[in-house]
Amino acid sequence: MSIPEITGAGAATAAPDPDRIDPAVWRTAFSVVVGALAVVFDTTVVTVALDDLARELGAPISTVQWVSTGYLLAVFATVPVAGWAQSRLGGKRLWIAALGVFLLGSVLSALAWNATALIAFRVVQGIGGGIMMPLMVTLVVQAARGRNIGRVMAAVTLPTALGPVLGPVLGGLVLSLADWRWLFLVNVPFCAVGAWLAHRNLPDDRPTADRARPRLDTAGLLLLSPGVAAVVYGLSRVEGSAGFASPAVLVPLAGGLVLVGVFTARALTRAGALVDLRLLRHRALAGASVLGFLAGIALYGAMLLLPLYWQRVRGEDALGAGLLLVPQGIGALLARTLAGGLTDRLGPRPVALAGFVLTTAATLPFALATAGTGQVPLMAALLVRGIGLGAVMIPLSGAAYTGLAHHQIPDASIITRVAQQVGGSVGTALLAVVLQHTTGGARTPEALAGGFGDAFGWSVALTALAVPLCLLLPGRPAPSPRTATGSAPRAR
Repeated sequence: MSIPEITGAGAATAAPDPDRIDPAVWRTAFSVVVGALAVVFDTTVVTVALDDLARELGAPISTVQWVSTGYLLAVFATVPVAGWAQSRLGGKRLWIAALGVFLLGSVLSALAWNATALIAFRVVQGIGGGIMMPLMVTLVVQAARGRNIGRVMAAVTLPTALGPVLGPVLGGLVLSLADWRWLFLVNVPFCAVGAWLAHRNLPDDRPTADRARPRLDTAGLLLLSPGVAAVVYGLSRVEGSAGFASPAVLVPLAGGLVLVGVFTARALTRAGALVDLRLLRHRALAGASVLGFLAGIALYGAMLLLPLYWQRVRGEDALGAGLLLVPQGIGALLARTLAGGLTDRLGPRPVALAGFVLTTAATLPFALATAGTGQVPLMAALLVRGIGLGAVMIPLSGAAYTGLAHHQIPDASIITRVAQQVGGSVGTALLAVVLQHTTGGARTPEALAGGFGDAFGWSVALTALAVPLCLLLPGRPAPSPRTATGSAPRAR
């Protein structure tokens, strides 16, 4: 055999496998996920501690409620600047800086001496967390260069899926074993290790001196950040007021919608907007955003109902209710690897369709349950519901970036993140109003079960809306070339 023949055979053997994920992508994903765990769990872990915080800090629950609300508003006000900040600082430096801000807010929250101080320090946490969540996805998708997005997103979105389910359990355990300050101190090791991993593993992508740095769209920032925060604030007031008709809801909600509407009209007609909404002309991104909004309703809206159901109808305490939700988290965990591989092979459309169908079907038993329905079938339904939710999140996360260029990914991450989170706020507010109406005056377990059944029926209907909309997502991807090109695969 001649030398040229040997060289040719070696070259053929060494051809890169398009189905193999670069180890550098996994290092990036692991590095950002570790840091993001603190943010995701912190978002939900505090919700079970409001009564304890009110008692320990000597403040009314109406004041302590701002511990969660202030954090949430800071997150929403900060999310829109993530794309601009990345273009100015680079992803690695921005991630470490945002993680440092979140760590600072966590330590200060643990040292808070009264409710006012705790609320202020939670706002500091929210500023860091608002940058980190869209940036986490951006960094990993950019590292993957559009290849094997399903499997990559199965790893990177794991904290987002498990946080709302396991956060209340973690909060209940912390409160049963230690002081409330440990709700925030548990973030410290995640932040410290996450910062070290990011420093070690993330590529240095800081802008070069010869590259033009975009100017901050100040007018867009003054419209979008307070607009989204006002919408979320108005929705957060629904549960504790006279429904959507209350001025406490209508005034911030209407004002926020006006600001967001003005920003939208402005961003669709000009370049250099804070968030490039012209990307919504891509059907895949538009479809993923709409479905992400509905997925937020399905996930967070039902997460209002499920713990309350176990507590009010079944008589469980906060920790018991959290533990009964564990099957849903297990289902989400089991579904992710399979859903990621199927998304890469079959495309986002059939996987998302199957996930929404499963989620809808598995929520139905709670709509039909009576006070005497056994726990075992309901926990089995939660397992299936978790599988459905896990299957939904992967294709939606991957489909949003189909056909987008490298520099467009940060804006797409912001759009999808805001859509899902606003959907969660809408779902929580709407189902809170429904639950107040259906359970008003109910005292017996049978009457309460009927009221919760009606509220779960609304959740089923809202989730079912997403099923036909899955047709907006891309179908089976085109066969991958046998060499890595760095471009995103096209979908049929």
